[in-house]
Amino acid sequence: MLAKINNFLAEISAATVNGPDELESFRLKFLSKKGLLSDLFEEFRNVPAADKKETGQKLNLLKQKALDKYNLLRDGLQSSDEKSSYNDLSMPAFPWNHGSRHPISIIRNEIINIFERIGFTVSEGPEIEDDDHVFTKLNFAPEHPARDMQDTFYVSRISPEDSNPEDILLRTHTSSVQVRVMQSHKPPIRTISPGRVFRNEAISARAHCIFHQVEGLYIDENVSFADLKQTLLFYAREMFGRNTEIRLRPSYFPFTEPSAEMDVSCTICGGKGCNVCKYTGWLEVLGCGMVHPAVLEACSIDSKKYTGFAFGMGVERPAMLKYQVNDLRLYFENDIRFLEQFRTAF
Repeated sequence: MLAKINNFLAEISAATVNGPDELESFRLKFLSKKGLLSDLFEEFRNVPAADKKETGQKLNLLKQKALDKYNLLRDGLQSSDEKSSYNDLSMPAFPWNHGSRHPISIIRNEIINIFERIGFTVSEGPEIEDDDHVFTKLNFAPEHPARDMQDTFYVSRISPEDSNPEDILLRTHTSSVQVRVMQSHKPPIRTISPGRVFRNEAISARAHCIFHQVEGLYIDENVSFADLKQTLLFYAREMFGRNTEIRLRPSYFPFTEPSAEMDVSCTICGGKGCNVCKYTGWLEVLGCGMVHPAVLEACSIDSKKYTGFAFGMGVERPAMLKYQVNDLRLYFENDIRFLEQFRTAF
């Protein structure tokens, strides 16, 4: 048996491998349950007692040599693979695909940057809000349709008979952040409120139940509608190009008076008409107006001393115009073929 062990020691010392298959063969031959070492340990039972000490020492040495050789051969294969991978100049560059921001994030940051350049600060607030901040303090009447389940996602709806009724809901606009700013800061106030909002709307190429807004608020003494118009014209031309035209159409919002909706000339069709602009050549991008005195008073701001304007825009539609995307549902589908187009856009 000692002769067998010595032969195996010599064989292990001289062993070499040229790949993973040969390394596995070495392991199976010497170290597996049905390998040579297992057979030798079975045979060791029949060794005479006088020879057991010497034979046992040799057998343990053989086992340790086999393990050490296996580890050495395995490490040699790994280092060889790494060396060949890094030194093969014929190999292509590393397939490291750099990601990018989502197009909504790109446009959101661009909008924020435009308004920060003219003195607006950024304010944020909770997405799950109470009725008081979303509707009541913004001059929404108790029977206003926006409060209905058909338009608003309610987390909990309290019965009107409750002694302290307060509905909890997903905010339908980031104007709720403006209310919190007016309650916690004294004029002058010049802030924008970017964030995600939720409305119970049918999903289509031009609308979604989840979308993003950036709302602005400016309150100070002697603020006029002319200030609002010039601010929005600056934004439109910075965002869509110097040749962009805007138009303001009279509208109604409970929290502004007078109110207007602003359209920009459609950059997708160049004003010729397409499915995005409903073949009018114009695309509505935001609502705006002078802050209603009732809103100022509800937030403890003297409406006789201060005036202000507010505006609110979706992020998806400017992104549609900027990147000429004709279906905003693409922004939510996580199709890698679509998102890869914005890899270099930061």
